[in-house]
Amino acid sequence: MDTLQQLDNARLGRMELQLAEQKKVNDFDIREFPIEVIVDKFITNIEDVDRLGGEIYIPDYQREMKWKIKHQSRFIESILINLPVPYIFVADNPVDATMEIIDGSQRIRTLARFCTGQFALEELTILTEFNGLTIDDLPTVMKRRFLKSTIRLIEMSEKMDEGGRKQMFDRLNSGMELNPMEIRRGAFQGPVLNFITELAKNPLFVSVCPLSQVRIDNRDDHELILRFFAYRNNYLKFDHSVKDFIDDYLKTLNEDFQPNILKSQFENMLNFIAKIPLGFRKVPNQKSVPRVRFEAISVGASLALEVNPDLAVGDYSWLTSSEFGDHTRSDASNSRTKVINRIHYARDHFLGREVQYIGDVESSLAGSRARARRFSAKNSKGQQLLF
Repeated sequence: MDTLQQLDNARLGRMELQLAEQKKVNDFDIREFPIEVIVDKFITNIEDVDRLGGEIYIPDYQREMKWKIKHQSRFIESILINLPVPYIFVADNPVDATMEIIDGSQRIRTLARFCTGQFALEELTILTEFNGLTIDDLPTVMKRRFLKSTIRLIEMSEKMDEGGRKQMFDRLNSGMELNPMEIRRGAFQGPVLNFITELAKNPLFVSVCPLSQVRIDNRDDHELILRFFAYRNNYLKFDHSVKDFIDDYLKTLNEDFQPNILKSQFENMLNFIAKIPLGFRKVPNQKSVPRVRFEAISVGASLALEVNPDLAVGDYSWLTSSEFGDHTRSDASNSRTKVINRIHYARDHFLGREVQYIGDVESSLAGSRARARRFSAKNSKGQQLLF
């Protein structure tokens, strides 16, 4: 029987009443103020703009200032170049008609700090000529236009009590942060990411590199393919930040996109890996291949094929060895030496030659093994780690 048919009239009445009451409590108005007005309404003490609030104030259940200067600078930059910024949520205080900030305290604090000369802009990637400047360093016209820029506030009804405001704050701040690939899809829309989306549908890729549904939902298949190209074509320039390395490569790719070359690299690598019984897996029926393992094998194989296009499949028992496991533990992803050495390990084993390591590889592997032993000691269930 349909669930709705099971509900009696009394319960339906209570449901409708409950919904109507909550909608009434959550009524809101959209207000729009110039930045200089918002800052004026917020500041009561110019020496302590991070803590105090006036007509617009920060309740005690909210967090302290968390944004670093780089993040604050990017927010100011967004306003300067007229990018849309998220609404600030406030609630009307029925006692004195002040506005309690529900969501947006970091943004309002940033505006107050910048407008009172508390910090200089830094690490801007678009308005690079503005780096090092405070608001008082800006030409008068620019300063006036910035202060006249408007920010929209959603003001919740005065009927919302303190519990409701806390609940709203929790809900607005409980969403999962976007992962790097989701951010890239917003920042670097265009043919390159569309191309990668199509490659992710390749049946051979899906077959030799199984991923959990959660990882697919998080676009980790796209992330793996982009990492393959970045390391395959640029790994010697890797420094320490994987995200920045991938982002920089993607920017370069957008400027010089050669899909035929990339597609050939990807498909040649897949065709070779498909000849290996386990593909990228370490054990049969492995449900999801770790990133570091995929990177080492895919890039190593592709580089080996560049040296020898007629490379034959041989004995690849080293793929399940403890030594390869040491090279492809999760901590192997953010060290330049480890990145290069795990790629060289796979490349040179595919080629059947001595591995061309860089740096003190034994010391590096010893640290990796020690961390693995500590993790294993904490693993009370004795589960096997899959690298």
